[in-house]
Amino acid sequence: MKSPFQQRALAPGIEPADVVHGIDKMVRNIETGRFERSLAALTAAGALVTAAEIYFEHDKASFGNKWMWAPVILGPLAAAAGVAGVCSKRMAKTALPLASAIIVANGLQGTYFHARGIAQKPGGFKNLRYNMEMGPPLLAPLLVTMVGGMGLLAALLRREK
Repeated sequence: MKSPFQQRALAPGIEPADVVHGIDKMVRNIETGRFERSLAALTAAGALVTAAEIYFEHDKASFGNKWMWAPVILGPLAAAAGVAGVCSKRMAKTALPLASAIIVANGLQGTYFHARGIAQKPGGFKNLRYNMEMGPPLLAPLLVTMVGGMGLLAALLRREK
């Protein structure tokens, strides 16, 4: 017998077995294509937030290397591609993966540049703990790479009809 709470929680004709919760709901959203637009929107938001953070951090370093401008410029482009991917299936399958792949490549390039910056500090990698704290953040460019990875994943997912 159902408690009064259970009777009120379920609409007429819906049995408890038909109710989907937690991870099963997320899997259903992926299967039906509902997750593609959400991930494209998250890519757009993530690109803007990371581009702003990168701007402030690279500004502290006075943009000493011209490549420091690349993620700052690519962030708004990826955000535009993410918004376009939310609005258009065609853009989700063309512009979004292209912008995302460029972001991933730039993130990997940034990881190399940051590792090189740590190596150029006094003591290089022999003084890793100090140079990781005082030099460029080694793992920060990988966050940009994750934003690009979200865009690539969004492009691979099925879109709802």
